[in-house]
Amino acid sequence: MAGGVREDEFDEDWGHDDVPGDVAPPYWFAGNRMPEDARRMGLTHHVPDGALLDFAGKLDSSRLKHRIAAWVMLVVFCLPVFFYILRLVLDVVG
Repeated sequence: MAGGVREDEFDEDWGHDDVPGDVAPPYWFAGNRMPEDARRMGLTHHVPDGALLDFAGKLDSSRLKHRIAAWVMLVVFCLPVFFYILRLVLDVVG
């Protein structure tokens, strides 16, 4: 302790060349939860299908609002299929 100034125990000497090579962007950046298969197919968070995958990948099942959002998405995507099958069955039967 020279001159009453303590050395910071958490201080790190990082130079411009000392940056670790495996620095990843923070998890909240868009596109980080994209499955590898989707990335290989060329989907990113910039295209509609990739944005939907990215959004669904960020849902957390421990949160009530996220579970509600997942159920709403399931209904929105399955309802047209249900109506199509119902119409097909009614055309065959009637």
